[in-house]
Amino acid sequence: MQRNQKKVVEKSCGFCIKNVVAIDYKDTTTLRRYISSYAKIVPRRRSGVCAMHQRKLANAIKRARIVSLLPFVVD
Repeated sequence: MQRNQKKVVEKSCGFCIKNVVAIDYKDTTTLRRYISSYAKIVPRRRSGVCAMHQRKLANAIKRARIVSLLPFVVD
């Protein structure tokens, strides 16, 4: 291995493994895993979620914020 090369680890989408079709916005325990400590939505490269589930996850987080199940900002 060369000096500047990093070892690439294949991440698999947890939602695809569990065959999840729809992500429920009322399931805050699952949604909190994909929010940073500053209440920002975690990007795909860090969470390991596929593109389709990342879009559904972002919409579910936004809906949960509007219904005030999740915070917009952290104090």
